[in-house]
Amino acid sequence: MLKLGRDELAKYPFMPDAGRHLQEYGFGLRQFGEDPALRIISRKAFERVMASTRGEIYRPELVRGVASEDRILDAEIFSFLIAIVLIKLARRPTLIQRFALSEARCAEVHLERDLADRGDQLRKTMARHMLRELFGMEVRPRKYHYLIPVHDYLMHSAVFHEREWKLVNRRVEGGFVVLQSKKTARLVRHALSVHIASRIKESAVPEMIPAFEEAVAKLAAEADRLTPRYVVTGEHPPCIKHAIDVLERGENLPHSGRFMLATFLLARGQSVEEIAPLFKNAPDYNERVTMYQLNHLAGTSGSTRYSCPSCGKLRTQNLCFAIPECDGITSPLQFGRVRQGQAGGAESVGASQSGSADATTTTPTETTSSSPPPPQKAPTTQEGGA
Repeated sequence: MLKLGRDELAKYPFMPDAGRHLQEYGFGLRQFGEDPALRIISRKAFERVMASTRGEIYRPELVRGVASEDRILDAEIFSFLIAIVLIKLARRPTLIQRFALSEARCAEVHLERDLADRGDQLRKTMARHMLRELFGMEVRPRKYHYLIPVHDYLMHSAVFHEREWKLVNRRVEGGFVVLQSKKTARLVRHALSVHIASRIKESAVPEMIPAFEEAVAKLAAEADRLTPRYVVTGEHPPCIKHAIDVLERGENLPHSGRFMLATFLLARGQSVEEIAPLFKNAPDYNERVTMYQLNHLAGTSGSTRYSCPSCGKLRTQNLCFAIPECDGITSPLQFGRVRQGQAGGAESVGASQSGSADATTTTPTETTSSSPPPPQKAPTTQEGGA
């Protein structure tokens, strides 16, 4: 069995070999809080998690993808593992999602470089080995491209809603999808994020040690600051409820889902300032980008005000979660409205609430923001950009 090298462990510290590297040293958790040399690694772990709360991609101390010194190798691996300890102690789900996405984006950068390295075949081999070990994906090299089995491509591309990722828009040869190194790495970013998040969730919560208390308290406070606090009144259609639930859990809502949610609430009379907090818990939250995009959708920064997608459009984007109350409507905005029945009486369309703006309101108790997508083309954010 191929074993990852030292540089790969520094770039991909979520691999099983990284945990074994720590075991070889025999360090206990308390040592990372009491030993002066190891406390440096604990501070690095704290900054690693904080970077994820700012939507940043972590940048390891590597030179062209190489851990030039043993101390760098140890710092990269150990800080990742201690970061998981701090997250577990903080007990905030949003930290898990943000950290997992940040680390997945970091791994994506290294994976792209390794797959594209024409001068070092070992790097390419190691990168392909990682994909095989994590996802069972057999990536075959061919000159300047890679061949991905169609079934693997379909499984990993299901999270994308941009047209370019549809199989019909891809080059397929003999049961394989042909991709460049950049797209190959991008294809598995979500899967990497899910893998890292799962590893964190499955880890036991360790016993708190005094040296970690301050860092954990700061991380918990930052997570609380990023968590939106709002009250939803009235009855939303199931597609909108699902979008809000995804954001509440700190998970990634695709660009098309963010576009749907923002345009729906704008059409229901909500202001940009009232809508922005809903996106605050998104893993790729960026306040400046969020406000810009919401204002763009609302037409306040241009002449165009964007409309909420139709039910038919949402079905093609896998965003429709229809229930019996959705029968007869063609737009989420029609959910809950009342129309005249055949006998002249009132017949409900969707739920029985009024379709006015007051019937479905989101009242934030704080005003900040996150990231719905840019509207003209396939919306892009830090997590979803292709």
